[in-house]
Amino acid sequence: MLDRLGITAVRVTDVGCCGAVSYHLSAHEEARQLIRRNIDALLPVIDDGAEHIVSSASGCGVLLKDYGGIMRDDPDYAGPAARVSALVVDLCELLHGEDLEPLRRTGAPPIALHVPCTLTHGLGLGAQLRDVLERCGLQLTATRDDHLCCGSAGTYSVLQPEMSGLLLEDKLAALTPGQPSCIVTANVGCQLHLATRAKVPVRHWIELLDS
Repeated sequence: MLDRLGITAVRVTDVGCCGAVSYHLSAHEEARQLIRRNIDALLPVIDDGAEHIVSSASGCGVLLKDYGGIMRDDPDYAGPAARVSALVVDLCELLHGEDLEPLRRTGAPPIALHVPCTLTHGLGLGAQLRDVLERCGLQLTATRDDHLCCGSAGTYSVLQPEMSGLLLEDKLAALTPGQPSCIVTANVGCQLHLATRAKVPVRHWIELLDS
């Protein structure tokens, strides 16, 4: 999909988990080990001239952008971590500044947009994602309470399943009054959680533009 926009994407195979789950569960040293591994994998690509590090999961993007802060007291990784964080962009952030005509769709069925908390509150990119989808010709149905959590919230759906389930039911009711053909979101954790009870398919938004 990025090729169609003239953007060359390089897959860095040695990059693994961003460390968010470990960090949020206070396993901070475990998270730092994951962060160090990712920094070691990304630095050669940065040195080769990579302009951005693109994340397609907003939950990961929040932590990736904070690598510099998390590692600021590490004598060996403080500088490299800051370099990584400075280049991190969410996928919608990257596309927002591009000519999206090559991705424009016509006659696509209406969809409901779920904007994850990490994209809205963590990255501040909810409006940019909506703009990208509309510029690509996608019709967004009316939703309500867009600022409220779906109940996934990292490990919350595992550790607090009852409350998470209540949040999920409320969120699905808020997403579907316009009878969308599917629900799209920007975070894989939200996608998996919503799909457990949704009556329509739940997809990552980039899947619609790449189909």
